Amino acid sequence: MTAGLPFLIFVIIVALTFDFTNGFHDAANSISTVVSTRVLSPRLAVIWAAFFNFVAFLVFGTTVASTIGRGMINLDAVTPTVVFAGLVGAISWNLITWYFGLPSSSSHALIGGYAGAAIAKGGFGVIIASGWYLTLIFIALAPMIGLVVGFFLKIAASWLIYLNKQAPATVDRWSRILQLFSAAAYSLGHGGNDAQKTMGITTSLLVTGGLIPEFHIPLWVVLSAHAAIALGTLSGGWRIVKTMGQRITKLKPIDGVCAETAGAATVFLATHLGIPVSTTHVITGAISGVGSANRLSAVRWNVTTRIVWAWIFTIPAAAAIAAIIYFLARLFLPA
Repeated sequence: MTAGLPFLIFVIIVALTFDFTNGFHDAANSISTVVSTRVLSPRLAVIWAAFFNFVAFLVFGTTVASTIGRGMINLDAVTPTVVFAGLVGAISWNLITWYFGLPSSSSHALIGGYAGAAIAKGGFGVIIASGWYLTLIFIALAPMIGLVVGFFLKIAASWLIYLNKQAPATVDRWSRILQLFSAAAYSLGHGGNDAQKTMGITTSLLVTGGLIPEFHIPLWVVLSAHAAIALGTLSGGWRIVKTMGQRITKLKPIDGVCAETAGAATVFLATHLGIPVSTTHVITGAISGVGSANRLSAVRWNVTTRIVWAWIFTIPAAAAIAAIIYFLARLFLPA
């Protein structure tokens, strides 16, 4: 039994729904620092972030989408039911962690869900190992890069302020202006890396469903993915904003500039290399690095540890949920 066009369209809608949940789940990545430093109100912050989430397609290519779509799972194992189960697994984990206020990775939930459903169908042989190496390495490396860059940016900024003998009020004034640009850069990176993940899976669905002859990402897929993630960002995600912006460390505008700049630089690098990374991991590391540059005790490491545990469980948890969904779905849908 083969999947009909209505089911393919339905799965594409589910994919865009995931992008929407990615947007509100990861809105904290883009706006937590700019809100906690009170540079922008929550309403203006989400509009600012959503705009740059959307226009990211003008800046970045589709190398991350290609990695996800054809570099991690053998396309012979990809069916609409596999994609559907993977997306539901990812969405379910997003909602669970959102409810508990845990900033887990939507990216790794999607990767885990996609892999879990594919393995449930074809076994572990469907995994393309070479496509997973850099992604798994960057699970640990990306937050460390964000932490180190954030740490040294804050040290450099502190020395510049000291050498120029600037008053705190002056520093606060210019850093508030700069934070508008650093928040925009981070939102641009977030949209550029995260939206591509769903583009890749949607395109693999179009190929295996016979709607396009080869793996080439249509413009409508690009635009719809960015629009969905931008709309999700507009909806907020306030539980996670509180965790990211208030519970890890207390932030000043200059801290926000350093954290967002460090996060943006890390995500830009990964996107250029075609590596799907967790923007949540990156900004958490950057915030922790900036906080530890002030003093180690300024970072609430117990909160960071709780976040790390959520990271560790994300891929296997999303994979397990997706596998269960696949076995249930195949009772009613094509395998």
